[in-house]
Amino acid sequence: MLLNRRRARAGARARDAAERTVQWADGRLPVSAGGGLLRKAFPEHWSFLLGEIALYSFVVLLLTGVWLTLFFKPSMTEVVYDGSYEPLLGLSMSEAYRSTVDISFDVRGGLLIRQTHHWAALVFLSAIGVHLLRVFFTGAFRRPREVNWLIGVTLFLLALVEGFAGYSLPDDLLSGTGLRIAQGIMLSIPVVGTYISMFVFGGEYPGDDIVPRLYSVHILLVPGVLLALVTLHLILVFYLKHTQWAGPGRTNRNAVGKPMFPQFVTNSTGLFFMVFGVLTVLGAVAQINPIWVYGPYRPDVVSFGSQPDWYVGFLEGSLRLMPPFETEVWGHTVMWNVLVPAVVLPAALFAVLYAYPFFERWVTGDHQEHHLCDRPRDKPVRTGLGVAAICFYAVLLLAGGNDIIAHVFDISLNLLTWVFRISLVLLPPIAFMVTKRVCLALQERERERLDEGAETGQLRQTLAGGYVETHAPLGTEERHVLRSRREPEPLAPAPADGEAPHVGRLRATLSEWYYGDRVDVEEAGPEESPSSPGELER
Repeated sequence: MLLNRRRARAGARARDAAERTVQWADGRLPVSAGGGLLRKAFPEHWSFLLGEIALYSFVVLLLTGVWLTLFFKPSMTEVVYDGSYEPLLGLSMSEAYRSTVDISFDVRGGLLIRQTHHWAALVFLSAIGVHLLRVFFTGAFRRPREVNWLIGVTLFLLALVEGFAGYSLPDDLLSGTGLRIAQGIMLSIPVVGTYISMFVFGGEYPGDDIVPRLYSVHILLVPGVLLALVTLHLILVFYLKHTQWAGPGRTNRNAVGKPMFPQFVTNSTGLFFMVFGVLTVLGAVAQINPIWVYGPYRPDVVSFGSQPDWYVGFLEGSLRLMPPFETEVWGHTVMWNVLVPAVVLPAALFAVLYAYPFFERWVTGDHQEHHLCDRPRDKPVRTGLGVAAICFYAVLLLAGGNDIIAHVFDISLNLLTWVFRISLVLLPPIAFMVTKRVCLALQERERERLDEGAETGQLRQTLAGGYVETHAPLGTEERHVLRSRREPEPLAPAPADGEAPHVGRLRATLSEWYYGDRVDVEEAGPEESPSSPGELER
């Protein structure tokens, strides 16, 4: 009894202390207001974890990057190597290359941290890319999330710049070759190309300033902008709510899922440690960017089989596929074979990414808010365009390694180049048409399932002696999902207010292209079941 009374008094004192602490904090911080935030609903589908993988890879990048700055020397001053890696003894190299080799061989755990940092960069870019694809194919870029789409594309663009800057810092032969290509791209810009190159390199190539400048960009400028944009992106995610897949209890007016605390926080923390662990294992067992094999950079030497990381591989492929084509204009040579694939093409690709949400809204005339994800099959044209873009990118990426492919498979390099050129023109439209027909076929199949039910695999004999397969009614949730697809009517040919007649006709033609081929289903009725047990509705 005495022990129980002591426990009761200790519990009462602890509750009083906790209450006073909360009251003290609430008077200075928005503690009470944060209670509703802790109950915010998060969807459980695996596709929503792609953004978190990108976020946690970024955290690993920051942690390992800070450690590497303690040992890296961003200087192009020439030194003679006298470290522990014997094949490089006596060679002249920059301090940047020397410090990177020392990190790899003479700093305890240096190679592990350096390789983990590189793998985290690759996973970071990959996760952003796949996350953008998920947002695109599910229509999660539509109102009110257009700004978040723009932020996501900007994050991807900045991550490309950050990756290239970090890749170039060691001043090895492979990264130096990439910098030489970058300088050639700058020089291809008419009129101002020479000035841009002189400004970036601080004089004639390669100069003595490029590594220190890239170092400042890599550890200060771009990471600061990335961190600010990631924070803004997360704020908008919280403010606008997550999108969610259609289902009973899920509408455009609510968000159904697990509460942020404790379920989501627990799952997300586990995911962070999994990402950290996988990246660390990769850094320990999977060799990447062995600069000691390439050697220090020399402007007169190019390493055999030079290949960039995958995120800039499409630029390498576009340069290799472009036929030689130059033009003399008023005494100036315009290098179209470099300008078009390395400047115009990337600018056009990102311009399309930035503009697509507004283009689709204009074409379809859809100005409503959308909080339910589209299934890719329900939007055949959008899905076809996405698959065509992936094929276009894949051809360029493979073309960036055409010399390696030709060497490994013992085929003609010229023949392979022409195969890639033809594929770049023909494969995307073929992929678009095939993807669109597959989506429509899947929609037709689903309408049949709604009308006839699901196949049971059981046969029964009719009175006439024939056999028919029996069908079972679909479940409530599946029927709700299949009947939630609503396709708007194509816009009328009449121009909208303020539009010129020819603009209105173009808009109507594109709208017919988007929604002309369709498989309508019966309209969904009242929801027949509430949210699943344990889910939170907001």
